[in-house]
Amino acid sequence: MIHQRIRPFNTRDTYPEQCLDNDLCQAVVASGRVVFLRGQCPQDLDSFENIGIGDPIAQAHQVMRNIQTLVSECGGAMEHIAKLVVYLTDVRHREPVYQVMGEYIRGVHPVCTGLVVVALARPEWLVEIDATAVIP
Repeated sequence: MIHQRIRPFNTRDTYPEQCLDNDLCQAVVASGRVVFLRGQCPQDLDSFENIGIGDPIAQAHQVMRNIQTLVSECGGAMEHIAKLVVYLTDVRHREPVYQVMGEYIRGVHPVCTGLVVVALARPEWLVEIDATAVIP
C-alpha cells in the first residue's frame, strides 16, 4: 500500500529565505491507520504566517491547532494521538507550553518526550511539536 501524503509542499516555498529544495508533507498516513505528523511549528498551515512571535502560549496554541487540523484531515481525532515530542528553545517555556498542550489532550494520555534545543528552523519559533496517531 502506498502511503497517503497530506498537504505536500516544497521547502523552497515555506523557507524562501533559505536555499532549500525538499519535497515534504505535513503528515503521512501509513497502512491506512498510523499517522506521522511533521513537527508542527507556530505557523498557519495555509498562509505560512508565523503566529505569536515572542509568545510561547500563542505559539503552543497554534501548534496544537495545526496538530488537531492535520489529524482530522487524516481521518482521525485528537483521541487517536499516541505520541508527542515537544521541542522548546527555552526550558522556562515548558510550563506554559505543557499547560496549553494539556487543553488539547485532556483524557488522551499519549506518551510524551520533551527536549530543549538550541534553536528551531526559524529564530522566532519557540516551540515545535510532532505527533504520531493511530486511527482504529
